[in-house]
Amino acid sequence: MTEGRKAIVVGAGIGGLTTALALTRRGWHVEVLERAPETGAAGSGISLWPNGIRALDTLGLGERVRAAGRIETAGGFRDRTGRWLSVTNTTALTRRYGPLVAIRRADLFAILADALPHHTVREGVTVTGVADRGDGATVFHSRGHCAADLVVGADGIRSVVRESLWPRARGPRPAGYTAWRMITSTLDFTPVASETWGRGERFGVVPLADGCAYLFATANMPEGARAPGGELAEVRRRFGGWPDPIPAALEAVNPDSVLRHDIYDLPALDTFVRGHVALLGDAAHAMSPNLGQGANQALEDAVTLAAVLDRHPIPSALTDYDHLRRTRTQHIVRLSRHVGTVAQWSSPTATWLRDRAIHLLPSQSMTRGMDRILSWGAPR
Repeated sequence: MTEGRKAIVVGAGIGGLTTALALTRRGWHVEVLERAPETGAAGSGISLWPNGIRALDTLGLGERVRAAGRIETAGGFRDRTGRWLSVTNTTALTRRYGPLVAIRRADLFAILADALPHHTVREGVTVTGVADRGDGATVFHSRGHCAADLVVGADGIRSVVRESLWPRARGPRPAGYTAWRMITSTLDFTPVASETWGRGERFGVVPLADGCAYLFATANMPEGARAPGGELAEVRRRFGGWPDPIPAALEAVNPDSVLRHDIYDLPALDTFVRGHVALLGDAAHAMSPNLGQGANQALEDAVTLAAVLDRHPIPSALTDYDHLRRTRTQHIVRLSRHVGTVAQWSSPTATWLRDRAIHLLPSQSMTRGMDRILSWGAPR
């Protein structure tokens, strides 16, 4: 059914590369168009939850990812004083769902790219628009145009594919806070994975397999604000006095490696498909990072799309894909936004009540609250 068919994937992010790989292994000829001069994402890490690892297992990449990353064995939430509010029972989580793996984004990109045939990705190509033809779709870009039986928009939260075929859809919605991401040099200690909650600020530490750590921080702030003295200086000013291991970890960060992005999510679309075009990942359902599910949902999207295309003609397959993915991902977008709102509370009374409630809540309750997300299984 798929032999000889062509797909164009717009965007060589995690979702785009995974889609290309899943389709290629089903006999599709796939071309990935990426506007950046090179594929990959250095400077930050990523947590792959059991559902994301399960998606990678369907492509035979799970073991490589586990080997390149670090399986988390402990973690939890702390308050501003460093007191543990909740400790995650990772043994129970792993036994029930599978491992949680922390990995450098660059390493994950390398694993995905290495699994693809050479010349699948065309870098330095800027897509300017997409048109559905009824029996296929045409992509217009900086080097001309090309046609395919299927076009997949995996081009992020400000997707050109979405703007072309969903012109009335609302744009990205600001969450009201900004985020910094960075990776330390090698540490002389191994921190426990943790997220420390303050008043309108948070700081996370995730150990990596090579002795470094992935750090992230958030702060309530208007869109577009930037630190005149440099982003690392701003992070140290805000969090350098927070409890260990945060100060020591920040001392091991290169100032040029700090990434800063305002946080957005995407209002719900009425459909993820138009004709022979499908949206995937952030282009379809960009979410705030509070549940760590953005990339994991893109992985789910990719293997689901390939699976339904394997058993149905394109129009029917895309209808099935929309049915399987839209309700689930939009639920996670809403849940993640709610968690972020509570986590970013700044009122002293509200934050005290929040921290008290988390401290009194059994840790297994938080794991059970993730069951709907983590128990996902790939379509056969």
